[in-house]
Amino acid sequence: MTADPATEPGSFELYDLRVEVIAPPGARIYCGATAGDYFEVHGEMLHFPPGQGFSLYSLAALLPLLPAKQRMTDAADWMSTDAEVACPDPNCPTRFRITRTAKRWFRHADTTATPLPAGSAR
Repeated sequence: MTADPATEPGSFELYDLRVEVIAPPGARIYCGATAGDYFEVHGEMLHFPPGQGFSLYSLAALLPLLPAKQRMTDAADWMSTDAEVACPDPNCPTRFRITRTAKRWFRHADTTATPLPAGSAR
């Protein structure tokens, strides 16, 4: 990569994310989580702390939102402002807080075998 990845043709930027379980103090949690449990998203990879699980159903509810939350959005876009997702179990009081953390640069050629169309790279 060049010294400034923002100027490299075919590069793009994504946010890293942290998804954390939050719950009212003393609440009974039904999804198997504990307040403070979390995972991180770096590029396309999910990173879980050693020994910590995460509900398949909760993860399924979150997955469609994560790629959109990784991308740059307008300040007025709800994806920029809304950060909490309810647990898919209607009886569970937990929420999942999605926080944008660092930004990370990627090269198109490192993420897919499909070449960029001619003239589409910056």
